[in-house]
Amino acid sequence: MKRTTTRLADGRELIYYDNADDAVRDAHDRRPLPPVTASSEVRHNALLGERVGYAAHRQSRTYHPPADQCPLCPSQGERLSEIPAPDYEVAVFENRFPSFSGEMGRCEVVCFTSEHDASFARLTGEQAALVLYAWTDRTAELSQHPGVKQVYCFENRGTEIGVTLAHPHGQIYGYPFITPVTERVLRNVAEHKRRTGGNLFDELLEAERADGRRVVAETAHWTAFVPHAARWPYEVHLYPRRRVPDLMALTDEERAEFPGIYLELLRRFDRIFGPDAPPTPYISGWHQAPFGIEDRGDFALHLELFTIRRSPGKLKYLAGSESGMGAFVSDVLPEAAADRLREVAS
Repeated sequence: MKRTTTRLADGRELIYYDNADDAVRDAHDRRPLPPVTASSEVRHNALLGERVGYAAHRQSRTYHPPADQCPLCPSQGERLSEIPAPDYEVAVFENRFPSFSGEMGRCEVVCFTSEHDASFARLTGEQAALVLYAWTDRTAELSQHPGVKQVYCFENRGTEIGVTLAHPHGQIYGYPFITPVTERVLRNVAEHKRRTGGNLFDELLEAERADGRRVVAETAHWTAFVPHAARWPYEVHLYPRRRVPDLMALTDEERAEFPGIYLELLRRFDRIFGPDAPPTPYISGWHQAPFGIEDRGDFALHLELFTIRRSPGKLKYLAGSESGMGAFVSDVLPEAAADRLREVAS
């Protein structure tokens, strides 16, 4: 695999990832772009004990452009985009409208393919492996950024989720703090270790595999299951069998098996609601250990995939109980969700 780094007209970094070692990426950005004027701020909520980011410049970001003006498609002739090349495999660039930037972290866009009407689920195993390589490479790079405490590689898919660009893409957030969800997980893992001497991640995975009712797919190195206390109507967690803190720690064998099981999960998600249903909206993201913390090896890398669609034509809205109090009430039992995900297997 080959990595080629260049700069866009306004100085932002752009990185091409190619399967062929002899790929040439020498196209230059011909757009007359003004410098990026991003300014982020982080404030602390003392009552909740969590941080909130502010990025007012994002109000002017690109919003649902027509397909022939997509900024993530390759540049063609005089139709210039964020990708100067006339074609690409995987491309990663600094977001022009970042939530965090400079000393306050970094935000990047990951284009999974040059095909505008494709989806991650329709990628080949080789293409998905290249995306995994890009996620891993960017995690390694951002781990050295002095303003980054945690890296989150994720995909928002579907207008129902709030996606404003239809082109298949994801994002990578290098947070300048440890996120609230991860802080809660770390506290519970540490408390469990203090109380029992065991690892909570390991025990939860072992319990799901032993129970079996919520396991939806397995390989020699990966297990996918609906968690016992899932928050979302259809939610799947994908764990490597061996506990590792981040993407960088995966073995070659684990990497080789990932595309097959992940693509199968995404394709099942698109079949949950029947053949006539529109593509299932989802959020998918890698949970990795923050940097510079004690007992980092106690954290278990895993991917969480979920949809806000609860039945055909109906969404799970975060209304009073969920948004106001953080108390989730789900309409679908985890065992029923697992049954359905097994039913729609390839």
